[in-house]
Amino acid sequence: MAFFDLPLEQLKTYRPEIRCPADFDAFWQQTLQEAAQHPLNARFDEVKTPLQTLRVFDVTFAGFGGHEIKGWLMVPHNLEGPFPCVVEFIGYGGGRGEPVDHLTYASAGHAHLVMDTRGQGSGWRKGDTPDPVGSGPQHPGFMTRGIETPEAYYYRRVFTDGVRAVQAAQASELVDPQRIAVAGESQGGGIALAVAALSHQVKLLMSDVPFLCHFERAITLTDSIPYVEIANHLRVHRDRWEQVLGTLAYFDGMNFASLCKVPALLSVALMDQTCPPSTVFAAFNHFAGPKEICVYPFNRHEGGQTAQLLQRLKFLQQHW
Repeated sequence: MAFFDLPLEQLKTYRPEIRCPADFDAFWQQTLQEAAQHPLNARFDEVKTPLQTLRVFDVTFAGFGGHEIKGWLMVPHNLEGPFPCVVEFIGYGGGRGEPVDHLTYASAGHAHLVMDTRGQGSGWRKGDTPDPVGSGPQHPGFMTRGIETPEAYYYRRVFTDGVRAVQAAQASELVDPQRIAVAGESQGGGIALAVAALSHQVKLLMSDVPFLCHFERAITLTDSIPYVEIANHLRVHRDRWEQVLGTLAYFDGMNFASLCKVPALLSVALMDQTCPPSTVFAAFNHFAGPKEICVYPFNRHEGGQTAQLLQRLKFLQQHW
């Protein structure tokens, strides 16, 4: 795959107009207030694993609507807590998997809470959290589930789950509640960006090749999954373009970035057709806080992989 998006010099200054709904703040304030009516009920049940250097806890907490959300919490076995904590969100279609899938942060001396994504976990790694909410007609996948209105849209529930995951991490006596970072790749990076803007408890953001940014350009620039799900939906529902964009504006990473002021580390791959580089730079260039971005010119959606993971650990070390 050759370069297909704007040249890097243009990407560095690409800052499209933000179309943030007038009631954006009120919408999310109301959403989180409704979630707060449900007791968090965070539980941490220690489980036995073959891992000798880590302690592992099966996590359960109440997310959007009081729905039960699963996760893992891992901490170093022979160190004194409380620990700074990385709350991580998963890429599209994946679930929390098994504890052995998540060794790095706890091995480096951090607590690590991995949130299962509701309704996902059958695409490439298993999950354990259902989404009990239905929707109107949708294209297969998650991108158009409830897309008729912001109130019904799937990612309203997921982003709220993410904010509640941060609260669940803080509820553990093993976690330093003043040192919480959020992280993720692709969909996970998009969720992390939203949660960093919505939760005042988040102190650091690490978002790699983030999905869910600059929807209007992404839908018309790439025909790769998952953005193509929206285009396919509109191919059938030909009269819904403005309605769909109106819903997506409440979930656009560009809008969250303009409100987020915590230190942030992002990454982008210039041959990425899943999350086109201009959509990532649109969020990065609007980001309101201290920021840095790692650019991988010849990578696709895999991004920097281990090289970027090392950058994350360096970023955490610098700030903690």
